Amino acid sequence: MPQADPQDPANRLAAARAELNRIDDAIHALLMERAAIVRSRVSTSGKATPLKPGRQAAVIRRLLARHEGALPAKNLVCLWLEMMAGGTAIQDDLVVAVCETDPHAGYTQLTREYFGALVRVHPHPGPAQALKEVSDGKAAIAVLPLPTEGESPREAWWTALMQRDDPRIHVIARLPFWLARAEGTPRQQGLVVGIDKPDPSGVDRGLIGLEYPADVSRARLGAMLEAAGLKPLSIVTQRGAGLALVEVDGMLEDDDPRLARLDPALRRPVVLGAYPVGVGEGA
Repeated sequence: MPQADPQDPANRLAAARAELNRIDDAIHALLMERAAIVRSRVSTSGKATPLKPGRQAAVIRRLLARHEGALPAKNLVCLWLEMMAGGTAIQDDLVVAVCETDPHAGYTQLTREYFGALVRVHPHPGPAQALKEVSDGKAAIAVLPLPTEGESPREAWWTALMQRDDPRIHVIARLPFWLARAEGTPRQQGLVVGIDKPDPSGVDRGLIGLEYPADVSRARLGAMLEAAGLKPLSIVTQRGAGLALVEVDGMLEDDDPRLARLDPALRRPVVLGAYPVGVGEGA
């Protein structure tokens, strides 16, 4: 029987497909092994929730640092986010309340990009309804619009987190995590909130809510924060209510000594949470 010509295009394609099948089988075997470890060791570790955005961010950054070859970095990130969504699904049937302000807002798409294409989503027309689902235990987390200057009191959902209600809700992530947006992907940005505290990723930003006097300008407010060692990266204000949302570099705890050093004019400082800084900017 004559030997197959390895240079024949049809034979070369068949050989390549056979090699890809071998690699697919190896990848699948590793995925099943990973899932078994998640089920037997991680899901019994006593954690309140399997959601750990900080841990996910640290893993993805580590992989990107060693990544090379033809596979685009954005696809590597998508693959690992989806795989981690599978690990979450093993431990809990995740429900996400999403504030979808209009049918074209894109927050549901951002949610599925980060938490898995088939994650259970409960859409709501406003942030208050989404937050209530988390408070009532009907959803593990909520995805809410990124706060902006000039919002109405109804839109400024972050002010509710300053009340420290029981259960207390924290910011734990920011979307999108892959920052380089391709044509057709949502340009909106959002914050993820839940009842668990944020976990550190190594490159994080913390959020503080506080009250400030009406006669304090934005520049003065920034100077007062810097004097306490809290250099603001951004400040969003609710001028009518005298409230400010301040973003700073790094994680924050309730007992951070810098909060105690704030000027007494800045009242009731509350740590609202933190989020891992995204990857892929400028990619």
